[in-house]
Amino acid sequence: MYKITEIEGGVCASEGFYADGVSAGLKKNNALDMAFIYSQNECEVASTFTTNKMFAAPIKHFRAKGEFKTNFVLINSKNANAMTGQAGVKDIEEVLEAFSSTCQENLINPLMSSTGVIGVRLPKQKIIKGTKLFDLRARNPKNASEAIMTTDTFSKSIALRVELQNGDCFHIGAMAKGAGMINPAMATMLCFITTDADASKAQMQEILDEVTVHTFNAISVDGDTSTNDTVILMSNAKSKAFDKEAFKEALFKVMHFLALEMVRDGEGATKLVTYKVTGAKDNKEAEVVAKALSDSLLVKTALFGEDPNWGRIASTVGASGVEAYEETLSISFNELCVYHKGELLFNEAMEEKAAAIMKLARFSISCDLGISNGSFTAYGCDLGYEYVKINADYRT
Repeated sequence: MYKITEIEGGVCASEGFYADGVSAGLKKNNALDMAFIYSQNECEVASTFTTNKMFAAPIKHFRAKGEFKTNFVLINSKNANAMTGQAGVKDIEEVLEAFSSTCQENLINPLMSSTGVIGVRLPKQKIIKGTKLFDLRARNPKNASEAIMTTDTFSKSIALRVELQNGDCFHIGAMAKGAGMINPAMATMLCFITTDADASKAQMQEILDEVTVHTFNAISVDGDTSTNDTVILMSNAKSKAFDKEAFKEALFKVMHFLALEMVRDGEGATKLVTYKVTGAKDNKEAEVVAKALSDSLLVKTALFGEDPNWGRIASTVGASGVEAYEETLSISFNELCVYHKGELLFNEAMEEKAAAIMKLARFSISCDLGISNGSFTAYGCDLGYEYVKINADYRT
């Protein structure tokens, strides 16, 4: 029916999109700290944002627009422009107006997105000066993805080519940042997705909402929800091609990859763990359990210590509030079942095997509640000394 192939190009892989990153002096040592995404053609926009009620000024600015199309997003790191009130929205308007007045290209309803420290006004003059370094015909997706990093240790991007059965094709490219304040209700994350698929806003929004549930809303580093979490999906329709099922599968691949990259890059993390919950009363109850496991500090610290303490898993399942019974629960590390429906299987030999699994950089913990057919998969990481160090010094 269709073929999906990974390609180079990040957010610039889709036809007609440009991106770059520059240094505006927001970070030390001349590091890249501002980026843009630009399309010559106006784009339909789908989006999803943080569930935090203290959402940041860029989200207020976006939502105030109502229904609109755009062709430009400005992104800055180091400053979240959150908890800055209406003045923060005004700062965005001034920055975008200043750039629009000097830009040689026609900017349509330009947007701004920010990440960094909460509770500090934007350094407007630095940002305005930085925009003068933008070349809107540049294609440097790596610079763009590096410029939006905060505590990330590596940049995160991906691009796919989708070839349909009739020979038509479209592309999806994306970049994201996120390593801390990651909670399964969106994350401290920004994600920008570009596509030349000929998709309507309604089609994109429907698919984005569905895919988000099993990607960005299924990951946890520390259980904290940020003020700035943003996913923006832009389509300029230049390919004139679209297939709903192909687009959905490709978008899932893009967002799933980036979501796992965020967990893998969790602040100080050494483990990427998949929590597979099956046998729940329904999918919602399975989701509650999976997210409770990915969020649990006791589970996370056991992962860091490489301690196969399955009792913490059982305790978290029981405390989650869903229907669960000791007599029907089974727990496995990868394929190794350590507890089965009330039967204690954990002996010295099994503990040795389980400990070996927990030394891996990536593995799964499965919980079968043994009640019905509900299932959900979440993703998390361990929590160690480095996380405390990073966040204790975050503003310095």
